[in-house]
Amino acid sequence: MIDATAFQRYRDTAGPKTTLPRLAVGVVIIVACWLVVTFGVLTGGFYLYAGLGGYARLMEDFIATGPGTLVVFLTFAGIWLGAWIAMRFIHRQKLSALFGPSGRLSASGFLKGFASIAITSLLSEVMLYAIAPQFVRTPISLGYWLALVVPVMLFAFVQTSAEELLFRGYLMRGLAYRFRSPLIWAVLPTLAFTLLHWHGGTPPLMTACVLITIGSFAVLLAFIVYATGNLGASMGAHFGNNIIGFLLISHEQSFSAFSLYDGASLQALNWTPGTTTAVTLVGIVSCALSALLLFHARSPLRLTPDRTAASATPGYGSPM
Repeated sequence: MIDATAFQRYRDTAGPKTTLPRLAVGVVIIVACWLVVTFGVLTGGFYLYAGLGGYARLMEDFIATGPGTLVVFLTFAGIWLGAWIAMRFIHRQKLSALFGPSGRLSASGFLKGFASIAITSLLSEVMLYAIAPQFVRTPISLGYWLALVVPVMLFAFVQTSAEELLFRGYLMRGLAYRFRSPLIWAVLPTLAFTLLHWHGGTPPLMTACVLITIGSFAVLLAFIVYATGNLGASMGAHFGNNIIGFLLISHEQSFSAFSLYDGASLQALNWTPGTTTAVTLVGIVSCALSALLLFHARSPLRLTPDRTAASATPGYGSPM
């Protein structure tokens, strides 16, 4: 049921100015903007927080706070800035060319991607509870939480959409224009995205579990873009995955400032081979169920491809 031409239409929007040297320069620009914005936003946020009376002796202390978490999300705006510069001055295209051949994000795709991941994330929480039965209400009051839902969602969207723009948009689309093999245009961005989540100092079994789980999710996101030729659904899926952890059930102490509940801490789990296998399978099964919801012919959440022809979209190949 997958439209094989959907991704071809998306790939063909890249145009002749998408060469490997230009892609490399574009990546450098995006990463440089990301680093500069990250430094500026984190430094400014840290001193503003301290100036307003907040206690944060180290940057790590600040990041663990609610305002610090929002500032971390905001640092990903550097990717949006870098992508705009790269598209405008290196590829001579509009930034919206990365969204899909229509030049627009699919709103229905975003909602379906979000809904599918929300459903499977809640199912995965049930499975994780069976493995490690820890589930406690956090001290945050319901009124305070409700007041923060919209701001947190907006900041989280900046983060998740920026990652999709870079890895499933700029890199995957650009590499697919130059190379026909998915071993290059799909695998390389997926590996880069997965390794970006590698944190040193964690137990080896935990590291393996996290990387395999994130890698499985990255494969799902890449396949969503392949099947739809649009970033809307992958942005919705990524957003749904992260917002469940940020607002509902957190398993990471460093990003639990806004969550209503704390599940079993990943850092505190007893990472035996059995536990590692079980938790890893939860992640893989969740991704498989999400794919079933998004691509099964009878699913109400079944995705539809962006059928707009690349040549019909104004502005391609010309400056913004």
